Amino acid sequence: MDKGTGCTLSKFPNDTKLCGVTNMLEGRDAIQRDLDRLERWAHVKLMKLNQVKCKVLHLGHSNPRHKYREWIESSPEEKELGMLVDEKLNMSQQCALTAQKANCILGCIKRSVASKSREVILPLYSALVTPHLEYCIQVWSPQHTKDMDLLESVHRRVGGP
Repeated sequence: MDKGTGCTLSKFPNDTKLCGVTNMLEGRDAIQRDLDRLERWAHVKLMKLNQVKCKVLHLGHSNPRHKYREWIESSPEEKELGMLVDEKLNMSQQCALTAQKANCILGCIKRSVASKSREVILPLYSALVTPHLEYCIQVWSPQHTKDMDLLESVHRRVGGP
């Protein structure tokens, strides 16, 4: 599948991602060649590309936003390994979704556990809420005060660490 590919090709069980730099014509052409190569490979293997899932995420301010195929839509954001990535690499939406999910789980804990003691709640919080708050935080590290405050508000709800 990736034999002769000039761009970065990431393969997942039900997904393939093609990444390249398009600040010069050579980069854009390399992506186009690799897309053509992937289409031919799929055709030879009697596979069809799921056109609904084929998206282009243009990153960067001076990205020329090249159109690769008439059926490939441009997308302002995409989910990657459970993280929401937008074209400006702004992680505020990811912070909001993470805080919302963590608050839902915390609410579930508080509604379903009879004891409200810290000895009971903190281990549940650590096991069930903290992983959501820490998942890939090195990548989507909150930069804005409002995003950090939003995530810390979850900690304050439980009196957490």
